[in-house]
Amino acid sequence: MGLFLLWFLFGIGILIQAVYLLLIFGRTAWSKTPSSSSSASESAEGVTVLISAHNEYHNLKKLIPKLFEQEYPKYDVMIVNDRSTDRTKRLLEEMMAEYPRLRSVTVKYTPNHVTSKKYALTLGIKVAKYDVILLTDADCMPSTPQWIEKMTAPVRDEGKTFALGFSGYESKKGMLNAWIQFETLLTGLLYLSFGLWKAPFMGVGRNLCYRKSFFMDVKAFKGIWHLEGGDDDLFVNAYATGKNTGLVIDPEASTLSLPKETWKEYLIQKKRHLHAGKYLRGEDKRKIGLYSFSHALFWIGGLGLLIYLGVFKQWEQFLVVFSIITMRVILVWSIFRSASKRIQGKVKVSQTLIHDLFYLAYFWVLGTVSYQAKDIKWK
Repeated sequence: MGLFLLWFLFGIGILIQAVYLLLIFGRTAWSKTPSSSSSASESAEGVTVLISAHNEYHNLKKLIPKLFEQEYPKYDVMIVNDRSTDRTKRLLEEMMAEYPRLRSVTVKYTPNHVTSKKYALTLGIKVAKYDVILLTDADCMPSTPQWIEKMTAPVRDEGKTFALGFSGYESKKGMLNAWIQFETLLTGLLYLSFGLWKAPFMGVGRNLCYRKSFFMDVKAFKGIWHLEGGDDDLFVNAYATGKNTGLVIDPEASTLSLPKETWKEYLIQKKRHLHAGKYLRGEDKRKIGLYSFSHALFWIGGLGLLIYLGVFKQWEQFLVVFSIITMRVILVWSIFRSASKRIQGKVKVSQTLIHDLFYLAYFWVLGTVSYQAKDIKWK
């Protein structure tokens, strides 16, 4: 009975994982997607790049000059100074004198019934000059001077309401950074792939575009004001559809963020992200959950079979199981390598097997803790 159960778990895991890896993730990794539009003309629609910043003096000092290297003909930059106590206000005053298209608005306090980042973003969007809003964070850098043009093209040129892009993290040495690269790419594969299948369910605020007029029409973050986080994934989840959402899979349209450098900082960040996941629509939670569930079935059943068959020296069956696991490891490596090249323009993918196994503990342990957490904060 025990052996049958292990084979059953392993078999179910193989079937579901094959669907995700080959049909869903394969859409991002291997299929051709439409290229971004050609260079924007002088008559192109204006864009407001919007950033909410709380005590981000050092990051803004580096980011603002880079933003004004963009080659898009008509845009401005709006920085929402969210209750900063560092030198952010003085920096913005100095830089606004240097960059005429830089604007700022200051949040001095946050009302009790709303969360700070949503309030700051809403204020910034309300006073934004242009209808096309391109969001990123203070610790993010555009990958290229074509970022604005590429990321906003679906909204400007194709009549879409949302444009979803990818935001990676700087590569550094160490186990933590290697894991961050793996987990970020896996998350990107999930939401970009389902988006390509006309079933978008989330985006990331580090690289997200939508229209101000739509945001105001749906009354901003109505229904999720009280939740810490969710200004990106939950907002997209509530309103994005296969018809009104464009996917931007292009290294020139990506952004690069500063990664957390300690496990404590990283776990606090991911706890906030995973907590927001409990408020996704049921069908969308199942998209993520089914992948993670089948992933667990595959490894629990597979490793269990290897141990059982090894103990009882059933080497022919042992070789079959080992071969299947090896083929999946190669397939995952191949998908991640190809997807990384198409999304980020880089192909460095290492330690796939170790990280794929670690994902078991990450999702089920941290996910459970985050789901039940009540002490979630932004800044």
